[in-house]
Amino acid sequence: MLIPDLLPLREVIARYNLAARKSLGQHFLLDLNLTRRVAAAAGDLESCTVFEIGPGPGGLTRALVGSAARKIIAVEKDPRCVAALAELVDAAAGRLEVIEDDALTLDLTTLACAPRAIVANLPYNVGTPLLLGWLRQIDSYKSLTLMFQAEVVDRLVAQPGSKAYGRLSVITQHCCDVKRVLAVPARAFTPPPKVDSAVVHLTPRKKRPAIRFEALEAITAAAFGQRRKMLRSSLKALGGEDLLAQAGIDPTRRAEELSVAEFEALARLLN
Repeated sequence: MLIPDLLPLREVIARYNLAARKSLGQHFLLDLNLTRRVAAAAGDLESCTVFEIGPGPGGLTRALVGSAARKIIAVEKDPRCVAALAELVDAAAGRLEVIEDDALTLDLTTLACAPRAIVANLPYNVGTPLLLGWLRQIDSYKSLTLMFQAEVVDRLVAQPGSKAYGRLSVITQHCCDVKRVLAVPARAFTPPPKVDSAVVHLTPRKKRPAIRFEALEAITAAAFGQRRKMLRSSLKALGGEDLLAQAGIDPTRRAEELSVAEFEALARLLN
């Protein structure tokens, strides 16, 4: 969709006094070529309702309005940014809705029917809690295309045996096929953060073991909470050596050595 000329994003920031607030984890992405690449990384959005979290002055929002998405729902906690997006709402001719709310307490699935997708440059301070909430309902979404600090993306794609491999790696890879799609340097943001960012594309795994999400959370929290210890010690409160024996796992191994499938086996037994 072509949208009419809008104020440059830096003028929007000045007009609405959108100095980024550290308390909200705000770092604005103003390079419209880059925001278009982020939107393109989401793939085919035709017929989808796309949710954006923390749109700020609307750089990524403009790219999403320019996509084939059926509708875009932007959730913004900062009332200054909600006001700043009013011109874009008008230009989008009914395809863009801005909701002033806290995404941490909002069930997106109640706002639109499937197919749904999420495309967002997430506030650094709430990115991981938001992701875990969406993973609990992953089959409600066609895909998640999310920007995090690069070190968080490292954890999402990490393989067993690496330092980055941990609880978030296992839970995410149980739920999704995970692909890093774009690197975003710190200098691309206003104000620039102290670290680089990256974009990851997540699609629900079509064939994954039927286990309780809470069981996988419990197993991974215990195992990686004491990752330097042998599993017979770190999992003692959940069954320890008996649980490991049922799963056919050597009790002297450590959490970082187990595959996602082995954690799934332990979680299934915990059921």
